[in-house]
Amino acid sequence: MKLNRILPALAMGSLLVASCDESKMEWETRDPASQITTAEIPLAMAEKISRYKALNEYAEMKLGIGIDLTLYMEDEVYANIVNENFDEITIGYHMKHGPMVTSKGDINFNSVDEMIAKLKENGLGVYGHTLVWHQNQNASYLNGLIAPTIIPGPAGSSAIDISGLEDGTFTGWERSNPGAGITIVDGAGLTSTSKAIKLISSATSSAAYNLQIKTPSTAVVKEHNYELSFWIKSEQPGKGRISFAGLENNYPYKDWYATGGSWTEAFETTSTWQQVKISLKPEDFKEANITMNFDLGYLPDVTYYIDVPTISLVDKDGAPIVINLIGNGNFEGGNLDGWGGWGNESTRAISAEGEGYGNKGYSMVLTNPTAANNYSAQQVYTLSEALTLDQEYTCTFWVKATTAAKLQVQIQNADYNGDYYGGIDVGTTWIQIEKTIKPSKDDRTKFIFDFGETACTFYIDDIVLAKKESAAASPKLKAATANTIIEKTAEEKTQLIGAAMESWIKGMMEHYKGDVKAWDVVNEPIGDNAVLRDGNVSEPASDEFYWVKYLGKDYAVTAFKLARQYGNAEDVLFINDYNLEHNIDKCKALIEYVTYIEEKGAKVDGIGTQMHININTNKENIKEMFTLLAATGKQVRITELDVQVQTDAPSADHYQKQAEMYQFVVDQYKALVPAAQQFGITVWGVSDNEKEHEHWIPDDAPNLWDAKYERKMAYKYFADGLAGKDVSADFSGELEYDE
Repeated sequence: MKLNRILPALAMGSLLVASCDESKMEWETRDPASQITTAEIPLAMAEKISRYKALNEYAEMKLGIGIDLTLYMEDEVYANIVNENFDEITIGYHMKHGPMVTSKGDINFNSVDEMIAKLKENGLGVYGHTLVWHQNQNASYLNGLIAPTIIPGPAGSSAIDISGLEDGTFTGWERSNPGAGITIVDGAGLTSTSKAIKLISSATSSAAYNLQIKTPSTAVVKEHNYELSFWIKSEQPGKGRISFAGLENNYPYKDWYATGGSWTEAFETTSTWQQVKISLKPEDFKEANITMNFDLGYLPDVTYYIDVPTISLVDKDGAPIVINLIGNGNFEGGNLDGWGGWGNESTRAISAEGEGYGNKGYSMVLTNPTAANNYSAQQVYTLSEALTLDQEYTCTFWVKATTAAKLQVQIQNADYNGDYYGGIDVGTTWIQIEKTIKPSKDDRTKFIFDFGETACTFYIDDIVLAKKESAAASPKLKAATANTIIEKTAEEKTQLIGAAMESWIKGMMEHYKGDVKAWDVVNEPIGDNAVLRDGNVSEPASDEFYWVKYLGKDYAVTAFKLARQYGNAEDVLFINDYNLEHNIDKCKALIEYVTYIEEKGAKVDGIGTQMHININTNKENIKEMFTLLAATGKQVRITELDVQVQTDAPSADHYQKQAEMYQFVVDQYKALVPAAQQFGITVWGVSDNEKEHEHWIPDDAPNLWDAKYERKMAYKYFADGLAGKDVSADFSGELEYDE
């Protein structure tokens, strides 16, 4: 039932009656023409705002909002505002690569799935945000894919004398059947500086011994276990074996490491380097001296390469030797290969020669300009494999600083969870630090120095991380054999990152086919210089990864093709960027890039403009941007609209200008973008509450609701823009309400 409520022009809730009879109320007679009706009573702005309906009731287009997943799931007031006012949501963070992709490259859908289920219950749709961006990425996982392969030195001294290979004389080695040639080639090994034995089988080669090189006679302890290992590849598919002299069985079938565990006479080779390992047990030995033959003559016309430095026969029962898991811990190459870091405007460098420990060689130099918390500045080394759960490791390093300082060591996984070893006091003279490290999880793949607590410069040298039992045999903790570091080629990096992009996009598109019908496929491809980003950033943040750096200009072409391939045929696919209203050249560059993408065979359905603007943003630029975007014929979407007041103590004038700017944006969008191209408007964030602004526009008030979740003046003006009129002009002093 509808009832009328009267809002009186004057406060007349009751008649005032005096306490004495003489006092009487006298009524004034007025001209009826001067009297006002209830409908004519003027309304205050607060009353007008309160009487507006939900925002989406005024919109003829899709109305969205960017939200925080946690707040929506846990804050009822926040969730109710979203449910009542909008048609669809964009998840601000949790639907991106960084929070969803695990350290192993899998996708964890759980939290987003739970949220989508709740949104569907409330009748809201979801806009996919975002597939390919350079921020909010699991950069640790992606960088790990393309990181150098680090082959630890053998777990002991090699019994085989390879000096005749290292100097190219073959002293002690016998080319017993050279086939079409056996030579030493510089730079043809695993690394650009290592030597390789080059062996070529003849055109008639058909038996293993038709191409053979024999090691020098090598002494062994018959009661010990040994491991023979080396790295090999071939230009064509090949086949090889190791035969012996001095064993009970000189032609053993073995569990070849290279063939995945099958017991065979031989191993197979390809154009990819692979390690071959052969275990020899005490019962295998007949003599105390043995020789080993590399037999590669099975197939004709095959060229093989064996990496010289990795040829080793190690006594597994001999005295343990320290295997340093930090491949570049003494910096004697004069570089920081394998190391990287970030935070607090810190810097990292290699010292001048002679500034290492003991005034010899090089050291790592870390500078933190301002004191903060310890992990605000970090230096990271990614290990070749995860540390073993509950295995004790010994870590030692030499360190000094330019002032008394604090330092912390941690081991961490790709998701930034770790074990911490803090409280390290550093002085101004060299001191050796030793820590026992015991991983609490089996996923610790990063060794980290946290050096943000003290404003100073650290010098660090001779870093060794080794299993405790091997470290105990060497009090000085010097690695016995250098690790081999193999950089991946540009082609390999392109292949690996391309596969990672496909896995990510395929997983998202297929999983959310039934729930998400529009996506930001590529986000922020253009730099503020109006040029396509190239990914060459000197100190990227810990969650930054630039796909373009490895996939080139066509990275967006690939992304759109993959999204189209694995999604729904009718999905609307967007490219999105910011500051298009501020930088018209950037807007034009984005449009040109869309043209390029489509020339390469991909289809872009729409262009998104974020529109993080303020009360003083140039309005003519806004109009020009909409005109340019509309001229493309594409769907145009305002993706992340908010209006900053640019102060943490806004006045009524600030709020008035903010409200007018919100309405101006809506008015111009509707006026300059044809209705058929208006995909919709998404406002970014619900309110000015500090919970929403820990990491985004702090010390401002950019949203439609205030910090107490009350509607602001901007709410009214935004609604007026959506409605195309001043909705409150129809309000009167007579209200209707339901009973």
